[in-house]
Amino acid sequence: MAANLLPAAAAAGELAERSGIREALQWFTREKQWVNEIHLQLCRVPAPTFLEQERAEWIAGQFRTIGWHVAIDRAGNVIASLHAAAEGPLVALTAHLDTVIAPRTKDDVFIDRDGDLRGPGVSDNGAGLAALLAVAKAVKSVQSNGLWSGLLLIANVGEEGEGDLCGIRHICAQAELIQRIRAFVVLDGAATDHITTQALGSRRFEIVFSGSGGHSWSDFGIGNPVHALSRAIASFVDQRPIDPRATPKVSINVGIIEGGASINAIPASARAKIDIRSESNDKIDQLVTVLHNAVSRAEDIENSRAAGAKVAARIREIGTRPAARLPGDAPIVARLRSVDAHLGIRSRLDCASTDANIPLAMGIPAICIGAGGQGGGAHTTGEWYRSDGRDLGLKRVLLTLALLIHDLE
Repeated sequence: MAANLLPAAAAAGELAERSGIREALQWFTREKQWVNEIHLQLCRVPAPTFLEQERAEWIAGQFRTIGWHVAIDRAGNVIASLHAAAEGPLVALTAHLDTVIAPRTKDDVFIDRDGDLRGPGVSDNGAGLAALLAVAKAVKSVQSNGLWSGLLLIANVGEEGEGDLCGIRHICAQAELIQRIRAFVVLDGAATDHITTQALGSRRFEIVFSGSGGHSWSDFGIGNPVHALSRAIASFVDQRPIDPRATPKVSINVGIIEGGASINAIPASARAKIDIRSESNDKIDQLVTVLHNAVSRAEDIENSRAAGAKVAARIREIGTRPAARLPGDAPIVARLRSVDAHLGIRSRLDCASTDANIPLAMGIPAICIGAGGQGGGAHTTGEWYRSDGRDLGLKRVLLTLALLIHDLE
């Protein structure tokens, strides 16, 4: 970023009156219906994590129709720019393609009698993707391509669940590209009331206990994987009491337990998936050690009591998201605060696990914000989105991008 930044209090207001920006801001209010319709259409294209290809191709087609140059990279990310061979520094606007739950049919995503959009993924992250397309359309409509040549639009895969941020990791691993990206603005969900400046770290594990299995009566006494797994989970949770008020905050969650085939059969295997989170990477590492010790101890206890076949334990890491944070005086935050002041938005800084984790951990300025409107019920079939106030959120996004691109000069 350039050192000679515009004064924060005046920056957003000054740029909002510049030709090519003013018209784009007006476009958001004038074309509300187009944005609502494109939002409905995109949410009807299923995109569960690891199976985002259909939606990626649909989004790429929309970018091309609008007039952007588009590529889909090896990871499945959709990347759009105004010029086919653009050079120089960039600001990236991103939104993740994938959803936790996918619609089974188009009718699973619908507009209810109150005008709200309902269905899996309509807010997280239908709202972010609709905003990505709206920005693309607004920017192209004003025919001021030179002003926006430093803007890169990315619809990325693999943000949710065990996707482990694979899409944004791939972007950040491209040496030539990442050297040009000076800042990331990540769109995730609805609202305008927060600015995520701190990346919530996490590590996720699959624990598997395996044994020979057998009959509950005639083979009683052999090692039982379910017994061992249950003991490991209880030991892990009991050894590390969690105080929600402690700082830095930590959390643990056993989200999946599976094993066995019948009430009268000793299981041949049992597994669990565990999520560990904290604002501190050191705290996460401490809990990981506790987990390994609990699993090892449970294996030893079960085998010491077994009269026959033993059990074996295996721990596999299935995800890691680094904790990180922006400095308090980061210019990217000052820019967004300037926009909020200009638009009359009251927002707070928060900590969350998003695509911004990866660039933040690499020392690249990144923030995550909502795309406007209101939403709720994320990660459920009852998810909903209300478009009231969406244009305010879109103006917030565009003005922030304008300020960040101005700083590239």
